[in-house]
Amino acid sequence: MRDLSKYEGIIPAFYACYDDKGEVSKERVQDLVRYYIKKGVKGIYVNGSSGECIYQSVEDRKQIIEAVMEVAKGQLTVINHVACNNTKDSIVLAQHSEAVGVDAIAAIPPIYFKLPDYSIAAYWNAMSQAAPKTDFIIYNIPQLAGVALTEALYSQMRQNPRVIGVKNSSMPVQDIQTFVAAAGDDYIVFNGPDEQFLGGRIMGARAGIGGTYGVMPDLYLKLNQLFEEKKLARAKELQYAINEIIAKMVSGRANMYAIAKEILRLNENLDLGSVRAPLEALGDEDQPIAQAAAEQINQVRKAFL
Repeated sequence: MRDLSKYEGIIPAFYACYDDKGEVSKERVQDLVRYYIKKGVKGIYVNGSSGECIYQSVEDRKQIIEAVMEVAKGQLTVINHVACNNTKDSIVLAQHSEAVGVDAIAAIPPIYFKLPDYSIAAYWNAMSQAAPKTDFIIYNIPQLAGVALTEALYSQMRQNPRVIGVKNSSMPVQDIQTFVAAAGDDYIVFNGPDEQFLGGRIMGARAGIGGTYGVMPDLYLKLNQLFEEKKLARAKELQYAINEIIAKMVSGRANMYAIAKEILRLNENLDLGSVRAPLEALGDEDQPIAQAAAEQINQVRKAFL
């Protein structure tokens, strides 16, 4: 059986970090890495949805993972999302990821055109072949990618020995059961939807990767601890409290990641810049929402930590 312990636990999805002109900031990237190391999370998932990868260039994404690895290597498990909407650029990022020493690469399926399973498999395997010493994680997020990972496609991808599992961000928690049952203990399923972390763990996910972990990693660490200690009633209370925070975070006009960055500025004195257009930046009307969410986080910390 493969040892996948370095992936088991809480893995925040890393936020894009920009300077005041909207360009990638190495300093701010590394400040965020140090914050996560201090908080004691298992690892970080870089250049994914939370990292605004769809709106970044290949060079932007290279700069980010290089800055991350200077600080994180040997201290955090690092998964780098390398998918672009063409195979050529994805291969470039996969090769670069292996060169800088990430633990795993990950990829969504190609978006826009609806491709058959064999084309999606070829796309993923091309990236994996470009990083032959690096683990590969399938990212299933059908509500955004427009295509869902099927059991047949997952079975086909497991013929690739570098494939270690699935980051499952589909909403039905039963999908986690499906992928766990299909592959067994040699593969790992990461829970994606933050609002169902507890449900995902109950159904067999061995870890979680999420976009709101970043503003409250200690709460997710506590939630995972309560699950492992089988204190499910208390865990459910904490999941409910987390979900109320998430509901506040998505209630503004601004994009949720703009709200998240403001929460980190308020609670942790971390300045990560804004979000990249066309994502909606923080407006004056969003400031009270970010403030309220930041206060909610602190209140829940007092109640559970």
